[in-house]
Amino acid sequence: MFNWLQHKNYPSFWNAYLSHFKAKKKMELAMARFVIFDTETTGLTIKEDRILSIGAISVTGNTMDVADSLELYIKQDRFNPKTAEIHGILKDGNIKKVDESEAIIQFLNHIKDSILVAHHATFDVAMVNENLKRMGLPKLKNKVLDTGILFKKTNLCLNRDKLYTLDELCDVFHLKKHDRHTASGDAYITAIVFMKIIASITEARKISIQDLFFNSNRRGLL
Repeated sequence: MFNWLQHKNYPSFWNAYLSHFKAKKKMELAMARFVIFDTETTGLTIKEDRILSIGAISVTGNTMDVADSLELYIKQDRFNPKTAEIHGILKDGNIKKVDESEAIIQFLNHIKDSILVAHHATFDVAMVNENLKRMGLPKLKNKVLDTGILFKKTNLCLNRDKLYTLDELCDVFHLKKHDRHTASGDAYITAIVFMKIIASITEARKISIQDLFFNSNRRGLL
């Protein structure tokens, strides 16, 4: 299987990933690279279900870079027809798919030390971490932001105790819900939501990147 499981002699791709975190960088909000990502899975059970696809797109300076994106489909050892009705990913089909280990390698190479952003990020990060665990590797090192929690920092949030869905935030920001329930589609929509949240916050007051992580109620933040 994986030789590094026994010897903890981690592979070159993991060492390359870690190398991005060695140099301490002064984070400026306008210069930081955020990678907004989403996963489609066979279900919602972290240890039992599997990632079917990963979509990611970057935002820097509150500008989306479509060229700096990633879309991966993963070979399925398990198939859940109920969730397939939602995301439309079939076990076979003509879409090019890679092994889950190869998908994680490509994902790490893409994100580097960027700040990860997702809607209800705890689940997506946990699914990636569980995949890393199966590969005998530690958890992700990246800082993580959750758009559901970030939205509560805006003046547009009317109920800070509510758990807002991505569809509800689309309604708040008058966004069309194209390609919902595909990893790339949801990553794209979440990126727009993220930019609108940042614009709303910075319009009301000057903030630093550290302000995005400060939250008195840390449920949902990793």
